Amino acid sequence: MPLLCVDVGSTWTKGALVSPGGELLGTAQHKTTLPEVLDGIDAVVAALGAAGAEVLACSSAGGGLRLAVVGQERLVSAEAGYRVALSAGARVVHVSGGPVDVTRLRDSRPDLVLLVGGTDGGDQRTLLRNAGALAGIGVPIVLAGNVDGRDEALSLLAGETVVPTANVLPDVGELDPEPARAAIRALFLRHVIGGKGLSAGSRFRSLVRTVTPDAVLTGVSRLAHPRATEDAGAVLVVDVGGATTDVYSAVSTAAKSKTTVALPADRRTVEGDIGMRWSAPGIVAEALAERLVSNDSLLAAAEQRAADVEFLPANAEEAAIDTRLAALAAVLAVRRHLRLVSGNLGPRGAGLLVLSGGVFRHSSALAEVEDALRTDPVLRPVLRAARITVDRDYVLAPAGLLSGAGHDAAADRLVRRLCDG
Repeated sequence: MPLLCVDVGSTWTKGALVSPGGELLGTAQHKTTLPEVLDGIDAVVAALGAAGAEVLACSSAGGGLRLAVVGQERLVSAEAGYRVALSAGARVVHVSGGPVDVTRLRDSRPDLVLLVGGTDGGDQRTLLRNAGALAGIGVPIVLAGNVDGRDEALSLLAGETVVPTANVLPDVGELDPEPARAAIRALFLRHVIGGKGLSAGSRFRSLVRTVTPDAVLTGVSRLAHPRATEDAGAVLVVDVGGATTDVYSAVSTAAKSKTTVALPADRRTVEGDIGMRWSAPGIVAEALAERLVSNDSLLAAAEQRAADVEFLPANAEEAAIDTRLAALAAVLAVRRHLRLVSGNLGPRGAGLLVLSGGVFRHSSALAEVEDALRTDPVLRPVLRAARITVDRDYVLAPAGLLSGAGHDAAADRLVRRLCDG
């Protein structure tokens, strides 16, 4: 029986029908239907003739997963929590180190709180102070701090929905993201999906396996898996959307990080001020700040796109502006990603760069984007040997869903399209 992998986004619901062996049988998309997203999913099922197929879904509709990080201090424990939250597919809306300001945290409207602080066996005071302050917050909490303070923290949080898990920072320089990622995913599925008002009943909740960026990161990891040698280089993915630009990297063999907080092998960053529609003016502002452009001649076009988020280019000139904005967004987002990971993509840099997003899938002028990436003085050393390709069939999220459901071989065959294409 084939598997139907569905990504329910805020604008589009995309589906990929895959054979048990990983062959891509077809793709389809439909406008996301609110307030009943199942209508859009059913339309995709009908378009693909996939009635009876097992459905694996991920979702970023309704704003995805909004997460607040509360840590002991900003540069170590809160930074560790921030990196874990990004790798779990969350949009981080609040980060605090030290005593938490509960009013500011509430104002950020998080769906979940990741409470961290202290290495195992270390200081517990800030963790416990913050646990007491969060009592009555009314938002599910993942407790992933100093394990020696876990029982007392749970006592202080009595009455809240709390999932305790292993410390994200068991020792200085040692990051352990997976237990917290799993807890975040579980809480998202049990408590957040149902609260988004995306569907009546429980059917949609039963279909969703994870938040979309988490599925994509798993797909990126599968893409790096068969390339797991130093000579192959890292995998880098740039997904330019309407509101944000996400960058993912997977490093199989890399030099050890010299930062205080060690880096996981698979990383994600989210640039909330850089996007093709809602955040298009942010592209121009940041490009001016980083001297990628010398004037604001693109600003009017960017503001037009932000005012009309369903804007589609009607002629070659408008398409060329979209391509220029996409190229700038990609360069800016990769620059920021490299800063967060301290440029740590291994000795060879990126061996494969995948461009994702509708602007790339539908563009006929990708040479301009590739040229902007390869000639940028900051990116040139990292991309010097990279092959650049486009995820035209949007297979990374489906591959992540397949892998998460135990179909690793099918996931690997699916992402091989990007290696061989």
